[in-house]
Amino acid sequence: MSTQSERRTSGIDLLRSLGGGRYDPVKAATTMVNRHGPLGSFAVDHVLGNLWSRPQLSRRDRSLIVVAFLATIGAGEELHSHVRGALNHGLSRAEVEEIILQIAGYAGFPMAMQASRILDEVFCAVDKSDHQPARGEAAPKDDPARWEDATDVLSTLFAGRTSSDPANARANIVASLGGVGELAFDWAFGELWARTELSRRDRSLVTVAILAIQARAEELAIHIPGALNHGVTRTEVEEVMVQLTVYGGFPRGVEGMRSARSVFEKIDAR
Repeated sequence: MSTQSERRTSGIDLLRSLGGGRYDPVKAATTMVNRHGPLGSFAVDHVLGNLWSRPQLSRRDRSLIVVAFLATIGAGEELHSHVRGALNHGLSRAEVEEIILQIAGYAGFPMAMQASRILDEVFCAVDKSDHQPARGEAAPKDDPARWEDATDVLSTLFAGRTSSDPANARANIVASLGGVGELAFDWAFGELWARTELSRRDRSLVTVAILAIQARAEELAIHIPGALNHGVTRTEVEEVMVQLTVYGGFPRGVEGMRSARSVFEKIDAR
């Protein structure tokens, strides 16, 4: 049980950590309430003081999935604020950039490109510069290397239930999905998921968040077990859906929770 005063105090503390010292959190809370009325008070007391203060996920992990939520739905102004918050909550720039790369695979390149431009704006503001240094390109890979890496990714994602032979593993997904399977195996698993700049545990959390806010129940049925195989706990999976109630609405949060618990029931039945 919490009191209104406790929630307001927690909300102000969350504003303090999100802002990283850039503003007075008490004044920020007051401004939010005065400007937005009940919406502002709910944002401070419920979203920040209640939801963000739950112990089931760290603030760092909540920032990880909220950046994924906002980039997926193209909420640019909110993403701008939360990218700064993510850095203040302990995510590195490289990790935030990896979230956006995962967006490219699971929400599409247009959304990822838009989010990447926002990242540049935030990084420039933090650095007090007009532009960011040129970034290096992805490490080039020939097909044999991509296929070997894809096979390794699938072996952890599906806990050894896929072929350990790259040719067979690729043939199986191509037989099921045709050209989509080719691209999934070669690029999504062979290059995107194989990157080490974000742990597979975190990459799974991001992917579950993307699929949940898109309400992709069939894909969640695949990636929630994969997240568990990558070290995400059941409590953490459910907490993604709790966080979703604010950033995608209660209907999607409800659907996400149903998907998660359906997966857990099937696992327990086995």
